[in-house]
Amino acid sequence: MEQMLAARLHLPSRTLRLEEVPRPQPGPGEVLVKVAAAGVCLSDVHLIDGTLSPLLLDGDAVTLGHEVSGTVAETGDGVTAWTPGQRVVLHAGEVRDGVIHTRGVDYDGGWAEYALSSADAMTALPDTIPFEQGAIIPDAVSTPWGAITVTGEVRPAEAVGVWGVGGLGVHAVQLLRAVGACPIVAVDPSAAARDRALAAGADLALDSADPDLRTTVAAATGGLGLAAAFDFAGVPAVREQALTVLAPKGRLVLVGLTNQPLTVTHGTRFSYLQQRILGHYGSDMPVALPQLLRLINRGRLDFSGSVSDVLPLSGAAEAVERLEQKVGDPIRLILRP
Repeated sequence: MEQMLAARLHLPSRTLRLEEVPRPQPGPGEVLVKVAAAGVCLSDVHLIDGTLSPLLLDGDAVTLGHEVSGTVAETGDGVTAWTPGQRVVLHAGEVRDGVIHTRGVDYDGGWAEYALSSADAMTALPDTIPFEQGAIIPDAVSTPWGAITVTGEVRPAEAVGVWGVGGLGVHAVQLLRAVGACPIVAVDPSAAARDRALAAGADLALDSADPDLRTTVAAATGGLGLAAAFDFAGVPAVREQALTVLAPKGRLVLVGLTNQPLTVTHGTRFSYLQQRILGHYGSDMPVALPQLLRLINRGRLDFSGSVSDVLPLSGAAEAVERLEQKVGDPIRLILRP
């Protein structure tokens, strides 16, 4: 049996190891993809540090990586839609037995030389889009896209706030600009993140510790507040702050993940203003990916600046450390097997 390299997380010890493992074989309805690029996400960091744990994994080790692009290497029985050599983006998850399983969490992902995918959990990658950019679309771009267009239902000219301008938040700013949100208020304690938000198209970039934040948001929105606020930080204090600047019938969309409780300090006010809190996870891949790839291919969106660096697969541990420590303030680091 042929072998390949893979970066595997051993959950009992939370240890990431580069290992030789058997190269998977595509079964009926499956496709084997030769990985060209795989993104390193903050959720990968949280899996390693124990903040997150797989809920549906069969076993105690998994190959990380849910942002993956590459070329079709082999197809299993019954697969007619794909042929070897085609450029593809893998979906960040698959529905199995009616339940969403996340790639690189609940089953093996793309921090490897090859990755398996169901034939219906892939989207063609246009020749004009580099693999490195294509790889980040299934989460870093499609998750905020789904949060904005589906869960948050943002409409043109609505005032919107983005808390946390990291790997997802910076893309949220770009996408909000694309759908016509106005004004776009970015909030982050990091000066570098605030500068990044302004470069991405935010109208205002505020420090979360600014005592005048509420006054500034009120002035920017004509006293109305934000129609929608997005938490990409997954921090309870962020959520509480966002609630204080929501407009009547405003919605707070929770994208950042945390197990910490959510507190609505002024419950009567929240109910009186008919505000809403909405949870969000991922996106509808078969819909979102073609939309985003079309917008990128036609020049409406450009995420080339989001690829902060490219490392070999052997540099997986280094990439995790750089993202965790924010060395060089990366948006997305890419592994290239």
